[in-house]
Amino acid sequence: MNNNDIFKKLRVALQLRDDQIIEILELVDFRISKGEIGNIFRAEDHSDFMLCGDQILRNFLNGLIIYLRGTKENPKNAQEVLKKNKLSLQPKKEFVKKVHSNEFNENRGNQTPKDLSNKKINSNFKSKPKPRPEKKIEVVEKVRYNNGKPKKS
Repeated sequence: MNNNDIFKKLRVALQLRDDQIIEILELVDFRISKGEIGNIFRAEDHSDFMLCGDQILRNFLNGLIIYLRGTKENPKNAQEVLKKNKLSLQPKKEFVKKVHSNEFNENRGNQTPKDLSNKKINSNFKSKPKPRPEKKIEVVEKVRYNNGKPKKS
């Protein structure tokens, strides 16, 4: 197992994004670009693959200690930090639901959702019957297949 494998496993286990890894490395004054981090996580046979050196992994682990535990002056609870990471990965659905439900409740009055939707549909659209397509002649019936056999003469 090489440093790249260790780095990948830590990234997955801690659910870290590239920008969070950059932030962790900056805690120990180690600067690395997002592209270089992406190259570290590539497959070994890729043309842009980059080996993770001992210095990068060492600085990441030292920064990870500060990121999860904090400093002596300002200690943190590691479990709370991991929960924040997990919450940041989940999409925010509640905001959308609240906005739509408030607008719907204000405009609805005493109507049920079915009644409201039927009024909108009926007032906005005038239904026209669609013309039926004419029956097409099937071309497959006209073609005779020999399946690669020579023609009989």
